[in-house]
Amino acid sequence: MSHDPLIIAGRSFRSRLMVGTGKFPSAAALKAALDSSHAEIVTVALRRVDLSRPEGDSIMPVLDPKKHLILPNTSGARSAEEAVRLAKMARAMGLPPWVKLELTPEPRYLLPDPVETLKAAEMLIKDGFVVLPYIQADPILAKRLEELGTATVMPLGAPIGSNRGLRTKDMVRIIIEQAKVPVVVDAGLGAPSHAAEAMEMGADAVLVNTALAEAADHGRMAGAFAMAVAAGRLAYLSGLGPEREAAEASSPLTGFLE
Repeated sequence: MSHDPLIIAGRSFRSRLMVGTGKFPSAAALKAALDSSHAEIVTVALRRVDLSRPEGDSIMPVLDPKKHLILPNTSGARSAEEAVRLAKMARAMGLPPWVKLELTPEPRYLLPDPVETLKAAEMLIKDGFVVLPYIQADPILAKRLEELGTATVMPLGAPIGSNRGLRTKDMVRIIIEQAKVPVVVDAGLGAPSHAAEAMEMGADAVLVNTALAEAADHGRMAGAFAMAVAAGRLAYLSGLGPEREAAEASSPLTGFLE
C-alpha cells in the first residue's frame, strides 16, 4: 500500500508494522522476522546493546540502516533523567535523534509512568529529539503529549509481553478519535488478529515484539502480522459496516422483482 504511507515527523514509511528486537533466541531468528515483516522501524533497547561496539553485538549486524530506521528504546529507565541520558547516548553514538520513550519503574506489569514520561518528553523535545512515547491507554495523557510536540503516541494494548491482545480497546478508540499525530498500538498484541483489530479501529501502526520472538516459526509469524496489518488498514480505509443488535437480511425478499 505504497499509496498510503505512514508519515511520522515528516518522514514517510511504507510499512505500518514496527518490530522490536528483544527476546529472539538468535540473530538468525531476528533476521527471519525482519525480512518477512518488511518493517522499516525497528526498536532497539539501549540497555541490551553496545552501540560503541556494534560488530560485537548479536543484534546490530542484522539491522540495515539503509532499510531500517533504528529506533532507540529507553526500556528499563526508571526516571525521566535516566531516559534522557540513554537517548543522548544513542545520539552521541551516531543514531538518528529519534527515540521510543519508555519509562517502566513498576516491575511486575511494566506499566509506563505517566508523570515521568511527560517530563522526559518535554526535556527531549526541547533538545531536538523526535519522541515516540509508550503510554498507558490514557486519552488525556495522549493529548498532553501531542500538545508538547511528540511525533506519535503509543498506547499499550495490554501489558508488555502478555500476548493478551487489545484489552484497552475503548480508551484506544478515544485516543484515535482525538489524535492529530499517528497512534501506534504498542505492547500486548500476541496474534495477527490482534494487530488487524487495532488497524481496523483506525490505529496508524502497531509495534510487535514478543509475539514474533516466541513463535515457533519467526519468519512466518512476521509475515502473518504484516498481512494482518495491511488487511486491517485496508478494511479501515474501505469503511466497515455498522454493528447491529438484530439480524438484517442481506438479500431483500421484496422489491427487486418488481
